[in-house]
Amino acid sequence: MLEQELRFAHEVADRAAEISMSFFLSEFEVTQKADLSPVTEADLAVESAVRDLVAARFPGDAVTGEEHGEGSGDRVWIVDPIDGTKNFADGVPIWATLLALQVDGRTELGLASAPALGERYEAVRGQGARWNGGEIRVSDRPLSDAFLLFSTIDDWLGGAREEAFRGLVRDTRRNRGFGEFWGHLLVARGAAEVMIEPELRIWDWAAIAAIVEEAGGRVTTFEGEPPWDGSSVVTTNGAVHEEIVRRLTGS
Repeated sequence: MLEQELRFAHEVADRAAEISMSFFLSEFEVTQKADLSPVTEADLAVESAVRDLVAARFPGDAVTGEEHGEGSGDRVWIVDPIDGTKNFADGVPIWATLLALQVDGRTELGLASAPALGERYEAVRGQGARWNGGEIRVSDRPLSDAFLLFSTIDDWLGGAREEAFRGLVRDTRRNRGFGEFWGHLLVARGAAEVMIEPELRIWDWAAIAAIVEEAGGRVTTFEGEPPWDGSSVVTTNGAVHEEIVRRLTGS
């Protein structure tokens, strides 16, 4: 199922990598969007290419992307041309093109391509998850032995969940602020157990959710509900999920 779409997703990722790597570590224009987040020439070029490829191969499908707006329909491709734009602009190799396919509102396929790291992750519902072609699974480590990941400390200090965050840092084995797609996918491949982010747009989590869940993990809001566009997101190995949600909600 979705074999043709998965092959197409890899073709898209290959083309996106060609474009993004032609910009990476070179000089390019960085501007600010209305929400003050950065956008580069590479973001715009990759998303335009993805939209053109989808229109040519699946003309009846819609596209929702970070840079050029939302589409609607029974089948929607969701693209983040460069997840980790700040890293990209700073020359840090932790960034990726994220591509997902939603069918009737459910994410059925997810792919994350990180060419500067030499990593690619993929999943189709019911068919497991893979990293560079090899199957991946989440860990079964408990909270006391968990590796906790988060995007930035600024999300937590001084906020309503500061004490919950401090408790998680104290009660887990180690912690790091890796951020972006990579933290979630480290959970998917069993290298970490928890990744928490207070707010993500749908193009940030759609592909990731499919990959993590097919690897045996869980992806919800902090309240334990299915994520939505702009919601909080907690990704875990499943074994620690209920405890993380309890702590984050104070319940």
